[in-house]
Amino acid sequence: MTDVTVVVATRNRRQQLLETLGRHTADVVVVDNGSDDGSPEAVRRAFPHVRVVRLGWNAGAGAARNVGVELAATPFVAFADDDSYWAPGALEEAVRLLRAYPRTGLLTGRVLVGRQGRLDPVSAEMARAPLGTPTDAPGPSVLGFLACAVVLRRAAFRQVGGFTEKLRTYGEEALLAMDLAAAGWHLSYVDEVVAHHLPLPSGRDAGARHRVEARNRLLTAALRRPAAVVLRTAAGALRDPAGRRGLLDAGREVGWVLRNRRPLPAPVEAGLRVLERGDTAVALPAPRSPGSAVPSAN
Repeated sequence: MTDVTVVVATRNRRQQLLETLGRHTADVVVVDNGSDDGSPEAVRRAFPHVRVVRLGWNAGAGAARNVGVELAATPFVAFADDDSYWAPGALEEAVRLLRAYPRTGLLTGRVLVGRQGRLDPVSAEMARAPLGTPTDAPGPSVLGFLACAVVLRRAAFRQVGGFTEKLRTYGEEALLAMDLAAAGWHLSYVDEVVAHHLPLPSGRDAGARHRVEARNRLLTAALRRPAAVVLRTAAGALRDPAGRRGLLDAGREVGWVLRNRRPLPAPVEAGLRVLERGDTAVALPAPRSPGSAVPSAN
């Protein structure tokens, strides 16, 4: 395909990369976050047509994807993890829909997990359409996504500044989704756009991941949500040691948060409250037309 570029952020996942890269049907940019397992060299040998960029250190998944988007020369960009790939025809369908629905900035699709292709519960919840389906969008509205299953309009991504790099990895998608919606773009779930995810049993430190997730949840809330939500998020972090450490980590960024805090427009905040309450079939109020850029918090 010539209209979309697949951006893969990776770190020390050589075997997974070699398995998944050949399954993509569009040009691929691999951005390596300081791997020391020989991943970049192995990819260059096995896939000489794939562009490989070495960052030299672990800048985080968000920063790596930002680099990949800047290098893409196509109007649309798809993200994939090093252990995921797009199903045949998925990218073609995503591009067709993005062209047909110009107010849609992002499509997220159905995620099938493992060799058995189990439906990811996140996809099932999105398909339930708690926020309704606008008439000028290709599918139900969403206010979040899984990074391994998203195709977006490059101009919309750049308009809002991409991923906030201070969040690095784990939960960095939430803030980007909020900022795209705040800028007036539709974010839509489309069941026909399918991604396969082949996660391995976790060999990484689950406590460290939970600590980072708690930090990023609190920073995201503090940057965009009302004070009551921030306090509720902080209270949730206090329930276990890793969460408390994440809360302390977030506290070190108070100055940065205050400089970059921008409360969400009322319709977007209302949609987030619908999702948090678990309501069913409540239409998200129409966003304003995409227009001026949202200042970046990077």
